[in-house]
Amino acid sequence: LFSLAVRGSEGLYMVNGPPSFTESVAFQRDSGKNCKAVAFSKDGSLFAWCNGEKVNVVNVTRAELLHSFDLPKTVCLEFSPKNSVLATWQAYATAKDGTAGVPNLQLHDLRTGKCLKSFVQKKMQNWCPCWADDESICARNVNNEVHFFENNNFNTIANKLHLQKVSDFVLSPGAQPTKVAVYVPGSKGAPSFVRLYQYPNFGGPQSALANKSFFKADKVTMLWNKKATAVLVVASTEVDKSGASYYGEQTLHYLAAGGESAVVQLPKNGPIYDVAWSPNSVEFCAVYGFMPAKATVFNLKCDPVFDFGTGPRNAAYYSPHGHILVLAGFGNLRGQMEVWDVKNYRLISKPVASDSTYFAWCPDGEHIVTATCAPRLRVSNGYKIWHYTGSVLHSYEVPSDEEMWQVFWQPFLDGVFPERAVRYQAAPRQLPRAQPGPAQAYRPPALRNRPVTSSRLHEDEPPQNMKPQLGGSDKPLSKTALKNQRKHEAKKAAKQEAKADAHQGPAQVKAPQNTAPAMTTGDPEVDKKIKNLKKKLKAIEQLKEQAASGKQLEKNQVEKIQKEAALLKELEDLELGV
Repeated sequence: LFSLAVRGSEGLYMVNGPPSFTESVAFQRDSGKNCKAVAFSKDGSLFAWCNGEKVNVVNVTRAELLHSFDLPKTVCLEFSPKNSVLATWQAYATAKDGTAGVPNLQLHDLRTGKCLKSFVQKKMQNWCPCWADDESICARNVNNEVHFFENNNFNTIANKLHLQKVSDFVLSPGAQPTKVAVYVPGSKGAPSFVRLYQYPNFGGPQSALANKSFFKADKVTMLWNKKATAVLVVASTEVDKSGASYYGEQTLHYLAAGGESAVVQLPKNGPIYDVAWSPNSVEFCAVYGFMPAKATVFNLKCDPVFDFGTGPRNAAYYSPHGHILVLAGFGNLRGQMEVWDVKNYRLISKPVASDSTYFAWCPDGEHIVTATCAPRLRVSNGYKIWHYTGSVLHSYEVPSDEEMWQVFWQPFLDGVFPERAVRYQAAPRQLPRAQPGPAQAYRPPALRNRPVTSSRLHEDEPPQNMKPQLGGSDKPLSKTALKNQRKHEAKKAAKQEAKADAHQGPAQVKAPQNTAPAMTTGDPEVDKKIKNLKKKLKAIEQLKEQAASGKQLEKNQVEKIQKEAALLKELEDLELGV
């Protein structure tokens, strides 16, 4: 049984997951309104929170209070991966006389409850030290260099990674050896760069596993895949100098631990909204481009594998097992979700979670939570638990005078929940309430009594498989190549029709009135005049048919019809003169 933790003005409590959705009795509700920080341990067995008076740590499975620390101003909490250490952070404050403040980052031993070490950490950003999954290494950024500690001994710095100015770093997940991705921003015309190192080999640029430099970067996001074989780097500038986007400008780079690096070529211009690694570590999904945004799955060669076309989306979420991908449009979009089976690239469902500010997969890979939380939205706060087939299984909305600040699943280690076969039939809906119908587009009064015509600003591109077909070319065709291919196919079809007509005999074409079969006079000029006259008479015949069907003709079209008799006379004279 797993739980969903809920924090808000109603207090802090836990709700049992499917199928019961009742409040958990294993965790005693904390009804205080000052709960600012909460955290689960990586395996979900421990839970810590600060209620404005103390930081409490409980064992969730045994419903037992383990420790209580007198740290009322704590605003951030984090467990080490194997539950040995609890890190707490309070806002840094200098003394009234201007002298340095007291250390505000504490590391507590969870076996003894004693404080292992205190540091001064002024910024909230990247406040928490980073551990390797086996806790053999812990690292933190101090004055633009990375300090490494070993086996939770924080009194001795075991290693340092010193470059010009390390702005950010990320440790690789998984087993030893640990790798480190570091970002150094460019200065004085020099490019920014990201380098990969293997701990503890930090001896200069030659010891780097991989290196990627780029000019357009005010900040970067570095994402390791689960197997620690590659890193994706989203480089962003605050301002797009071309003026095309107020999101700034983004580029996507790929670095492999083997040394390969590349810029991921995205077929549509515009912002990169989200990038996510598949848990299988051999594919990743990018959501990008001016709205309607494209979404594409790429392989480790940075070649497109599947293109989901365009749609209202700005986020991608792989299920914990990697067999399902949700593409969603939250924030300033309407909350439409597309749930895809990524083994067969087949659409499972298209639910809508309006006004959602949060989305998360349940560790079982079957359920999803969406929530509307303050301060992003202060009205209609609440959460919904869905099955990925689109059914809402449980919904809760707080009273109008209350707020919900955070919801999150109790985590579990990989392998606790087995992967289940993908279902396409919707799970039984426990909430019979119908979803509201789609909002109607505004129509000006002058058009309201007329037939509805399509007035879309753009046509959505359909999904397409980008894998090379057997016997086909390795790369998908470009737009120009596709256009030429269509032209060639159209010409081929026209030739085949002409051949078929020749075999069947002369077609029964409606000839203009009082005109003889086509013939030649021997004089090219006269033949040309006859041809032009027949063309004009054919156009007049078509106009007469349109008028007979009730179509209102233009003034110049009526005048053309009136000239028919004169044209016929002229044609007759030319043909009689043969």
